[in-house]
Amino acid sequence: MKQPNFTLRSGLLALGALAFIGMVGQASANEEIIKRSKDHNMWAAPGQNLALHRHSQLKDINTKNVKDLQMIWSQSSGTLRGHEGQPVVVEHNGKTMMYMVSGWPNIVQALDLSDPDHPKQIWNYTKKTDRDESAVPRACCDTINRGLNYADGKVVFHTLDGFLIALDAATGKEIWVTKHAFPEKGETHSGPAMVAEGLVIAGFGGDEFAARGRTVAYDLKTGKEVWKCHSTGSDKDLCMTPETNKANPHYGLYGQNTGLTYPGDEWKIGGGAPWAWFSYDPKLRIMYAGTGNPGHWSPAYRCGETGANLTHEKCNTPDPKTNVGKYDNKWSMTIMARKVDTGEMVWAYQKTPFDQWDYDGVNENILVDNLVVDGKKHDALVNFDRNGFAYVLDRKDGTLLRAHKFVTVNWAEKVDLKSGRPVKVKEHSPFDRDVNTQACPSAMGGKDQQPAAVDPKEPNLFYVPTNNWCMEDEPQERTHTQQGTVYVFANVYMYPEKPGVTGKLKKFDVVTGKTIWEVSDPYPNWSGVLVTDGGLAFYGSLGGDFRAVDRKTGKVLWQRKLASGIIGNPITYKVKGKQYVSVWTGIGGWIGLPVTAGLDMDDKYGAIGATAMAKATGLDKIPQGGTLFTFRVD
Repeated sequence: MKQPNFTLRSGLLALGALAFIGMVGQASANEEIIKRSKDHNMWAAPGQNLALHRHSQLKDINTKNVKDLQMIWSQSSGTLRGHEGQPVVVEHNGKTMMYMVSGWPNIVQALDLSDPDHPKQIWNYTKKTDRDESAVPRACCDTINRGLNYADGKVVFHTLDGFLIALDAATGKEIWVTKHAFPEKGETHSGPAMVAEGLVIAGFGGDEFAARGRTVAYDLKTGKEVWKCHSTGSDKDLCMTPETNKANPHYGLYGQNTGLTYPGDEWKIGGGAPWAWFSYDPKLRIMYAGTGNPGHWSPAYRCGETGANLTHEKCNTPDPKTNVGKYDNKWSMTIMARKVDTGEMVWAYQKTPFDQWDYDGVNENILVDNLVVDGKKHDALVNFDRNGFAYVLDRKDGTLLRAHKFVTVNWAEKVDLKSGRPVKVKEHSPFDRDVNTQACPSAMGGKDQQPAAVDPKEPNLFYVPTNNWCMEDEPQERTHTQQGTVYVFANVYMYPEKPGVTGKLKKFDVVTGKTIWEVSDPYPNWSGVLVTDGGLAFYGSLGGDFRAVDRKTGKVLWQRKLASGIIGNPITYKVKGKQYVSVWTGIGGWIGLPVTAGLDMDDKYGAIGATAMAKATGLDKIPQGGTLFTFRVD
């Protein structure tokens, strides 16, 4: 049922009888996902559960026997590049099944794990009709895919060119196909979507192509639109209400038109796309998503001041009464909390107002319970942002509790906990066109979208893959405002913060801001992390090294060189009494784009600065190849 406007949606859902009828059909799918997530023999969702813990209680593979871990089987994806996701492993029709999807053109495979050492493909699927090849050059950061979902007997996945598709999990036959993102408007979908409460909730990428961000929920059974909320624009378009940010009015309230803090109608191409991970709290019935950068990287054009008034201070200074800046470019770079049933915005916290560095705010929002901060327990949300700060918020109302630097940061002195705003350093704030400005971290961030992990029994301790590089950023003249066309307007040069070390895996305390231990790597860490009750943290290097680390000490206990660079996220599961660990290989993503697209390694500005990093770390020597590798103790 496509709802025509937010007011109508709210009115309908306020009617208890209608709301109840709507929930009956949805509850079973949501309860199914939660139940499957509690069975740690499976890997039920992209982040293992809807809180995105990436933690497993399995401990058959542990610190004592991990030295005996051996590769048991591998499976080609059918493509070469862009494997930033992970499979899911579930019980379907009495069999343990693995479902996985490749990068473009997004090949889905169903593997029967009845004989877990010798999986059997029972079907595969590739959409053949109505494909839009223009999505490939319009994909900002390579032709990647971050994984699929299983629910209600369906495999639900997305394609780069903007389709959401539900397949019958037994046969691979299409149940429904919905067009969600439109490449001609700059929109491409790298995902993943999220399934919760009978809804498939999705965003898309495209901020570098002048897209306007939005989040849309579709009915799991039919694929039809249920609600839609934008990231920029009017309060109505944003699905704000008089209750939004009630606990923190300084974040921005209904009636202030915060989504219009752009010059003129720039908000119509104002970015803010939610293009990565979503999380969900079923008790609060609130979903959480991060939004991306506000379009182009030449920030003076996103400030309505002109002439002598066009200054860094004029564009950054908030109103002393409301704490909202006239040109904050809301709601880009924002953690958004929405009611899952309607999209209504409960609260929204902008991490980097008036962004000047492309510090996309889309990194995963991890939900942990009973986190003690200043002597009080909180059901918290933890976010390791590209801008180099690790944020801790109360996830019910968005109150900011902590904001610690977890990598080298010089663009801001700190985040003021009272106002929630960063204290920017002008010397490291790119602004004037054709002026080169140094800043740390680089636009790829202290951590990009590669996900961290946490054991919920230790809710303050996170295992975080980090990037350790800086940049020089030179804003340029803007030449057009056309959606669907490259929309960056900046020269960016990225370089290692310290020669020979561009990636680190860190164990980080989000309450104290202390690093417990770290493992350095010559290659960037673009893989997610898996933690287990066997005392291990698994992750991969862009050089292709797959590792198991002692969670207590940070000592690398085991590693194997795989066929290509690793940008995927490890999972673990157990079949017939044996624990397995699987991970995708297949270099790609923004950091790997110079390799996968065959760019000139001598162009230090290529791929918005990625070629310089690829050359400095030797990534041009890493072969391509999408393969899932699976290990167990032999």
